[in-house]
Amino acid sequence: MTAPTVLVLGSDPPPKLDRLTGRARVIFTDEASLADRLPTADVLLAWDFTSGAIRDAWPEVGPRPGWVHTASAGVDQLLCPALVADDTVVTNARGVFEQPIAEYVAGLVIAMAKDFHGSWELQRQRRWQHRETLRLAGTRAVVVGSGPIGRAVGATLLALGVKVDLVGRRERPDDPQFGLVHASEALNGLLPQADWVVCAAPLTDATRGLFDKAVFGLMPPRARFLNVGRGPLVVEADLVAALRERRIAGAALDVFQHEPLTVDSPLWDVPGLLVSPHMSGDTLGWRDALAEQFQDNFDRWAAGEPLLNVVDKRLGYVPVQ
Repeated sequence: MTAPTVLVLGSDPPPKLDRLTGRARVIFTDEASLADRLPTADVLLAWDFTSGAIRDAWPEVGPRPGWVHTASAGVDQLLCPALVADDTVVTNARGVFEQPIAEYVAGLVIAMAKDFHGSWELQRQRRWQHRETLRLAGTRAVVVGSGPIGRAVGATLLALGVKVDLVGRRERPDDPQFGLVHASEALNGLLPQADWVVCAAPLTDATRGLFDKAVFGLMPPRARFLNVGRGPLVVEADLVAALRERRIAGAALDVFQHEPLTVDSPLWDVPGLLVSPHMSGDTLGWRDALAEQFQDNFDRWAAGEPLLNVVDKRLGYVPVQ
């Protein structure tokens, strides 16, 4: 029996796929060669999950991989009409990034509440200036996105004593962890009471540009906004205006409309905005965890068993069971 071909998009650094030795023909490709090699592959591993090349290269007719796995939680970089319409199975990296991102958000919330930035700046100036900071317990967070990342964020904030309103696509009144998961239509009514607004939603046609001038206008002046979802969920110019006009108290962005940020991007200098380079889920050993996850799923694929983390391509994410 001929060994299946696993095509890997991206190799910097290459994934450790030792468990596939002798079981699969592993071929690395770059964006320029992707279109020519896709028809020869049984499986495509989108190791470079920042690349949009799959959307452009995916064949509308003829042979194509039967399974695509992306080493990311989001699938917006690879879904295109031809891939959505065909019978190729798409899986994602659900399970790898949730807790690291939740810890990152918790760190940001604590740092903002306790004004760690102000302490560092005063230390740099050698100034002894006593201040009072915010007590975190009892504040309220609106977490937008009820998938695994949003749930992990919400659970971590609950452990800090924060009251959490979790918002998903549809209402779930008997959630075992949060009691009520609000429908997306309830978001506007929740924002005026929020101290923290955390965006952990997938990027879909329905969520693109969700956080705009109108939405920021519903937040109280004390609110801080954090985005660990996808950059295009936010109208960046509207966020900048809200911060410059002090209509909200602060913000932190880990994802952006265009990445990486150019050196002349105005976002670097916005008062009250913390910028981080799409790193909230990247902890020591994260690439090895991604490779192991793919190989575990490859074992299932080779055995003819159902794959884990199957994406509903029309929704753009793995549905909550």
